[in-house]
Amino acid sequence: MAPKPPLSELPIKTADVGFYRGFSVNVTVISKIIISVLVVWAIVWPEWAGEVLGAWNAVILNNFASWYIWTVTFFVIVCLGLALWPTAGRMNLGQPGEKPEFSNFSWFSMMFGAGIGVGMLTWAVAEPVAHFKNNPSVIQGVTTALEADNVRTAYVWSYLHWGLGAWACYAVAGLALAFFSYRRGLPLTIRSALTPLFGKALSGTLGHIIDIVAVVATILGVAQTLGFGVEQFVAGLTRIGIGGLALEDGSATTLGIIVALLVIMGASTLSALSGVGKGIKWLSNINMVLSIALLSFFILFGATWFGATAFFVGIWDYLVALPGLSFNVYKSDGVEGSEAFLLAQWQGWWPVFYWAWWIAFAPFVGLFLARISRGRTIREFVLGAMIVPSLMCFVWFAWAGGTAVDLELNGNAGGLILDAANGDKIFAMTEFMLSPISQVLAWGMAAMIVVLLMTFLVTSADSAVLIVNTINAAGDEGPKARPHILFWGAALGLVVAGLLISGGTGAIQTAMVIGALPFSIVMVLMCFALIKAIYNDGRREAAGVPTTHGEIQAAAATPAE
Repeated sequence: MAPKPPLSELPIKTADVGFYRGFSVNVTVISKIIISVLVVWAIVWPEWAGEVLGAWNAVILNNFASWYIWTVTFFVIVCLGLALWPTAGRMNLGQPGEKPEFSNFSWFSMMFGAGIGVGMLTWAVAEPVAHFKNNPSVIQGVTTALEADNVRTAYVWSYLHWGLGAWACYAVAGLALAFFSYRRGLPLTIRSALTPLFGKALSGTLGHIIDIVAVVATILGVAQTLGFGVEQFVAGLTRIGIGGLALEDGSATTLGIIVALLVIMGASTLSALSGVGKGIKWLSNINMVLSIALLSFFILFGATWFGATAFFVGIWDYLVALPGLSFNVYKSDGVEGSEAFLLAQWQGWWPVFYWAWWIAFAPFVGLFLARISRGRTIREFVLGAMIVPSLMCFVWFAWAGGTAVDLELNGNAGGLILDAANGDKIFAMTEFMLSPISQVLAWGMAAMIVVLLMTFLVTSADSAVLIVNTINAAGDEGPKARPHILFWGAALGLVVAGLLISGGTGAIQTAMVIGALPFSIVMVLMCFALIKAIYNDGRREAAGVPTTHGEIQAAAATPAE
């Protein structure tokens, strides 16, 4: 008996008239209520919010560390398996013969800018320096903090956090959404990716819950990025001579937070109103050009040879260590200060935090990747969305971070970079490098980094606003009502402000780790749904049964999963 054609229709009820016309009222209103309650709670009762979030964070880190680590490992295995699987690799994320909408340069620019680009300006310098000072090998006495024997280990951990695991989270979400939306003709929303498992039941309450979880995770994941970005943006403004926005320790004042968010969210909301094809594409191309210019400075005038060694040797060390690190979970013995306690604590601060961050970021980046990747094959998508961005991250960490590590290792910086706040490290390093030559050059470099940081932040924020509205509008990619764009732009800014006020970036980190947990379950289900769908499509193709929305319509078949 020949298999039936796949499900190619998933009706989602949206309002026909009124303020919510075109939107799923259930998803939109409940999402707004959840985020609004979080904002009010964090701003009106900051101490209470900080205490509760901290307690929840401890519970999750104690009980779900292994879940986060093994789940991301599963995503890497699934993505690489799909790329190697002949049946899957050749499938087009669109209709037969459809070509990509964007050139490779624009595709990579938007993918990198919206995905992790903003993180490079903070963590490409800060993270290798942090791991150079402390990591599990230092805790276990295998290597020595701030000494040459710890450099390679520092890069293994840096590459682990920003390499294949990070981009596998995005690739899973993006691939599932593109497959079911552009091949099957289903709505471009999270619930569509689970149709092989739950079918038309996703039109109702179950689908609403999945999309609400995705919206909340998106807001919290992007809030984490913006929280770090705001701190760094304020540090940059201080470096170029705008005072009163930061305290002596480098942290942003309340005034600094407000000014930074007004600038960033104002620009991002205006960009979001212009859509992906205009504002976001234009900003992505600008920040890619500025990124190349800044990176070229580090390669040419920074630790050129040290960076090259960190890049090539670091990748080798990372790939050798990857199988072991992908499954390793440190268990605390409950004795504060013991080696087991410190290892588990470090893992919570770094790998678990990062995996939660990437998972929370996945509905946003995944849906965005799907939107810009229509017409590409699954193999092209997986390799392009995992390997190329990972290599770009490694380049940044090798030369930008390598310059910082080299300056500290050789004693030239004398702790200047090491002691600076994470967001301020790149400014401290470039000023140290350029100020002996020219104060004007040092100021100009700081100003360029501020502009680059702003374009990255605006790209991330306006993309998030558009993605949230797409989910709320049952996958409609068309123009959204301006009031809803303005609401989510303001809501995102208030979430960041509220959590920063209630507990700094630590509060945002905690809220994000909590929000990522339910969506991680959704992503695991996405993997099984995608594998099932591809396997069944292979059987359908062999039997001559249509597999894409266009073919199903042409054959006038009755849709069924």
